[in-house]
Amino acid sequence: MAGFDEVLDAVGPRLRALRLASGATLAQLAERTGISVSTLSRLESGRRKPTLELLLPLATAHQVPLDELVDAPDTGDPRVRAKPIRRHGRTFVPLTRRPGGLQAFKVIVPPNDPPEPVEPRVHEGYEWIYVLSGRLHLVLGNREIDLGPGEVVEFDTRTPHIVANRADHPAEMLALFGPQGERMHVRSGA
Repeated sequence: MAGFDEVLDAVGPRLRALRLASGATLAQLAERTGISVSTLSRLESGRRKPTLELLLPLATAHQVPLDELVDAPDTGDPRVRAKPIRRHGRTFVPLTRRPGGLQAFKVIVPPNDPPEPVEPRVHEGYEWIYVLSGRLHLVLGNREIDLGPGEVVEFDTRTPHIVANRADHPAEMLALFGPQGERMHVRSGA
């Protein structure tokens, strides 16, 4: 395993590569993190040692886990062991650990959910849904679509929408949620 100094020395080039890959300038990154351009430049060049206080906002800005910035040693088990979250009767099982950016969930929608007519929701971002089991009813603007296992939808969440389960048994779906402008793409191997 690399020594402490070698690990810290590798952080600067990693930060620079992440910034360049995203197409951001030092000034743009400074605006997003609150870290001065000169400090960012010194971090990237290795003239300043990284601290937790500097790395946390950079990890968030680059949407990577902190251990990816410092190339932490392998912790062994890569499985995500997130606790299910219950919201409005639905169960959300987080499938990703990265802060910000795309978030993946397995969602269990109970029977006859929502139980009463609700107003369509509108919010920033994109949503991608893959039906695992059961049937879902999607209201998207003026359209109504019934979805079965294996079917996929993707939509801009600024369009008024409702995802409902009208059946007497639960439905399961995979859902990817992305911030404004970030879209998911399904590629076929065919």
